[in-house]
Amino acid sequence: MKGVDAKTITVNAKSNLAFTLLCLPKEKRKDMESFYAFCRVVDDIADEPGFDYEQRMEMLGEWKEGLFNGFLDPNSLQNEVLVLRKKYTISPELFVEIIKGMEMDVCGTEYATFDDLKRYCYRSASVVGLICLKIFGANDPQSKDYAINLGYALQLTNIIRDVGEDYKMGRVYIPDEDLEKCNITKEDLISSANSRAFLDLMELQADRAEYYFKEAKANICAGDYASLRTARCMGRIYYLILKKIRKDRFKVFEKRYRIGKVRKIIALLGY
Repeated sequence: MKGVDAKTITVNAKSNLAFTLLCLPKEKRKDMESFYAFCRVVDDIADEPGFDYEQRMEMLGEWKEGLFNGFLDPNSLQNEVLVLRKKYTISPELFVEIIKGMEMDVCGTEYATFDDLKRYCYRSASVVGLICLKIFGANDPQSKDYAINLGYALQLTNIIRDVGEDYKMGRVYIPDEDLEKCNITKEDLISSANSRAFLDLMELQADRAEYYFKEAKANICAGDYASLRTARCMGRIYYLILKKIRKDRFKVFEKRYRIGKVRKIIALLGY
């Protein structure tokens, strides 16, 4: 990963988060680009083809070790992450929690209950929000509840949107208890698409996501309202995606749902 440039990674990702960074002041935007690049790189270690299990775990282990003790041969991104951690007094344990979420992907996606999946959502999304609070300058303790609940909502929306893509990779993030409740097996997930049972299954997932969007909104505090503009815009974009999927009756094996640039700009200006 020598010569990795955080800004390039962020721009090339063309993600919703990268878009919402436009409303940040220049310095904070640069710091968020470094953090986003970290998230992107460790996620790619878990997901990109070309590595076996041992290689993925070794690379993620090197990141965990380096976050506590420094890197033996630091590249530009690793240095940026260490500077970021010190600048905002962010505990290395929070970064490591994100990496543990990636390790869960590497080890497999078996989630018996929603509580099991919720642990993954916390590591892969809620902790990202907790680190963002530091960079945004959102200091009210209540904002932690906002970040945690928004993380659950965003990750659950991602899981719904990406059911088809994840299935092709041999991954199913829907809890076994939900599949059993709707009388669907993992093996029959794609063949059941558009059935009443599949729609019920997806509605259950969407209801959960909706619940956490509402919980997040209930925990926005006045003192941090302005500081959380990027997060609020992100929440709005993903809520629109969830509504779009639901209205279209969950055609998640046929398409990838997106929100157009104009609607994103409206969300950005309105938040």
